[in-house]
Amino acid sequence: MRFAGYAAIFDRVDKGGDIIRPGAFGILAEGKSLPLLWQHDPMRRIGSVDFAREDRRGLRVIGTVSTETRAGRDAAALLSSAAVKGLSFGYRVKRAAGEQPRELLDLDVAEISLVTSPMQALARVHLVE
Repeated sequence: MRFAGYAAIFDRVDKGGDIIRPGAFGILAEGKSLPLLWQHDPMRRIGSVDFAREDRRGLRVIGTVSTETRAGRDAAALLSSAAVKGLSFGYRVKRAAGEQPRELLDLDVAEISLVTSPMQALARVHLVE
């Protein structure tokens, strides 16, 4: 099962009080494989991210959910029924400015997750095939 959406949206304060600014994702390494996790759990890898790039809106992703594991099958079922549509990402801050809100200016992305409750309300899956 493939999906597309945004794992982050620029210039919006998230639930943690951070704002991701354009340019924070830079150029993600071509061919870099990012794991697709279920709820940020490193023990529940449910697929892979085939495409992750910054555009004018935020971090656009295209991923594939594998049904080879129970977690993958559960995630695919919830995704296909639109019961879960949130996206999120795990990262390391390389450069930030300010406080309340903190502006995230340079990030190193480690993973993308399908989640029940994203940090940013607009970080969502938009298309499932």
